This record gives sequence, C-alpha cells and structure tokens, in this order.
Amino acid sequence: MSAHEEDLAERIAGAWQRERPGLPVGSIRILTRIRQAAKLLTDDRRRTLALVAMDAATLDLLSTLRRAGAPYCLPTRELAARSLISAGAVTQRVDRAEAAGLVERLPPEPAGRAVPVRLTEAGRLAVDAAVGDLLHHEQQLVDQALNADEQADLARLLAKFLAGIQN
Repeated sequence: MSAHEEDLAERIAGAWQRERPGLPVGSIRILTRIRQAAKLLTDDRRRTLALVAMDAATLDLLSTLRRAGAPYCLPTRELAARSLISAGAVTQRVDRAEAAGLVERLPPEPAGRAVPVRLTEAGRLAVDAAVGDLLHHEQQLVDQALNADEQADLARLLAKFLAGIQN
C-alpha cells in the first residue's frame, strides 16, 4: 500500500469521523481488519482444501480425532465440545465422513449412551495429507506478511484480545 492509499478500515473510520465527529472509531481500525483477514483466510482455506478434496467441516472432524492421539477415538459429545458445534452438527459431519470411509462409529460403551467415533486408516492418511499441505501453505502466508518477532507479537495480542472478549 502506498503512502497515498488508505485501506478500507481507514476509509470507514475517516468517513464516520467526518460524518459523526466524536464517535469512537478505533474499533473500526481493528475489527474491520480482523473481519477482512478472516474472510481472505477463509476463502484461501476453502480453495486450498479443494485441492485435496476436503471441506472445512470434514477437516475439523478428522483433525479433532487425529489430535486426540491414538487410538484416534472420541465420543460424539466430546467431538461437539472440542469443535464448538452442536450434537446435530457432529452427527451430520460423522455421517458424511463415515459414508466416505474416513471414520467409523463404534458400539456405545455398556455404562453409557455416548457413541465413540474412530478415525479409520483412510481418515488418518487423508487428514495427515490435508493438514500438512494446509499448514505449510498458511505458514507461507504468515511468513510473507510478518517476521518471526511480529508473528509472536500478533499471536500474543490476539490471544489477549480473545481472552478479553470471551464471556
């Protein structure tokens, strides 16, 4: 961006300052940029995952199981909690992944009603490939914009910001 160009957040903040002097516009400079970055990154992730024939919901399910460690198995209730989605959404994700041979439902444990879901070997191979490609690509995006110190500072500030706005 040249010295004469202003980004969208600056244009919006400037317009509100002009139209409604005295309104606090500092949040526009932060939140608009976060929303823009989120949109760009979401679109980029969708394109990158399409190259490995996986959607974000399936990646989330398989990644959650893979990160759980061997035997890569969690009850549906735990999958919902770790993915921050409803039980119904987990059921839909598991149904699709099971039909594709990426996960399998196990019989409920005798003492409970929870249905364990386990990553299949095909699921493990698929998630390992997808996550490897995705994380290398996303690290390149971050590296082209920020040096290592800036990345550490931004990670720290975003963690602080998220902690401050969570209820």
